[in-house]
Amino acid sequence: MRTWLRDHWIHLALFAVGLAVYCAVTGSRLGHTSKDPHFVYQAEAWLDGRLWIQPMPPPADDPARVETVLLDDGTQVRGRRLHSRRFFRTTRGEEIRLSRVRRTLEVTQYNSFPPMPALLLLPQVLISGVHANDVLFTVLMAALMLPLFFSVLRLLVARGMSQRSLGDDLWLVAGLAFGTVFFFSAVQGRVWYTAHVVGVVLCVAYVWCAIEARHPILAGLALGCAAITRVPMAFMFPLFFFEAWRVSGGRDDLRAFARRALWFSAPVAVIALAAAIHNYARFDELTEFGHSYLQVRQQAQIEAHGLFSFAYLSRNLTVAFTLLPDLSAARPFVTVSGHGLAMWVTTPLLFYVLWPRTKGPLHRPLWITVALVAVPTFFYQNSGWFQFGYRFALDYMVFLFVLIAIGGRPLGRVGKALIVAGIAVNLFGAVTFDRIPQYYKGNYQVVIPN
Repeated sequence: MRTWLRDHWIHLALFAVGLAVYCAVTGSRLGHTSKDPHFVYQAEAWLDGRLWIQPMPPPADDPARVETVLLDDGTQVRGRRLHSRRFFRTTRGEEIRLSRVRRTLEVTQYNSFPPMPALLLLPQVLISGVHANDVLFTVLMAALMLPLFFSVLRLLVARGMSQRSLGDDLWLVAGLAFGTVFFFSAVQGRVWYTAHVVGVVLCVAYVWCAIEARHPILAGLALGCAAITRVPMAFMFPLFFFEAWRVSGGRDDLRAFARRALWFSAPVAVIALAAAIHNYARFDELTEFGHSYLQVRQQAQIEAHGLFSFAYLSRNLTVAFTLLPDLSAARPFVTVSGHGLAMWVTTPLLFYVLWPRTKGPLHRPLWITVALVAVPTFFYQNSGWFQFGYRFALDYMVFLFVLIAIGGRPLGRVGKALIVAGIAVNLFGAVTFDRIPQYYKGNYQVVIPN
């Protein structure tokens, strides 16, 4: 035990620091279930032998609602009423005129968010039911990210892929933990932000396993679990395959590459199959997690353009790369759009990604992975609203920080100043978001063509 403590005291200290900071900023939220406890209610439903969830107390938002109606011929169908047309669309894709609907028999609510966090909450829900504390769970998961990411950075050094000092790696851990939108997400506990925190932790675990394709089964397990936390993270797979190809000698040993690829793919396939069955049992569609059944203000545009469309691209690129805070001479002096702030505003250290000093074997695989994970969200119907910063970037933020680590450009005073600036900006967001509304503009404006 003494040897283990001597070898891991930095990891334990990082966890303690993360836990202390996140708990302090979370404040009074820490003592009770969040306002949007979708994962708690999903876990409670499973334990009760149900797929549908109980109605959540207000102001909980975004449950998926499936309506069961009686038609004029006496048949019953499940589905939803279309916002922009006088039709009822069934879960099997059939469109029926509303004039044929005689009455509503039942409205069933489901959790539309991929269920991995609910699985992790099962032990707590088994004890506390719907009063389980998803805020505390989120904070603990966020604190766990710090020692895990530190392990990744030191592994890169041990494998000769990074020349960073111990001090540099600690700065990078602080930058990811407190100098990105991970900070404000970690102190919310609500469904959207819990998913981001769990997704980042699983991404870090995936990177640790994928380096040199050291642990194919664990890498596949981490990726599969991340995909049923945040669906875009299913596209993290290039990093592992590039590493497996490299360490197998490419064409020199195709059998070794195939063996690693199969071991990696096996848990991914099992998890994907389980998720598809879960989706089909609820919505009669293998890939439907329930977002098509949300009754949200964007429903008309979703029906016009779908969940993913080129029509959303310009808005999402604006949110990700150009949104600035509004400054004024009058109180409160600074306001943030409900769409949030651009990535480089919340995390100015990301400029280091653009000018690496060296490009090692991970450079291209990491960029390809970032591109595959990021691109779907740029075409998604939601910008991340309501948020302090572009939270969807958390799906690939770990890869960007690994690129900084291996890029070889010294942090120096400039890099450390950028990290400190990011921490200051995100501390403001973590303290004010969903607490001090005067700093945020709540008008919802979506620039989508008709």
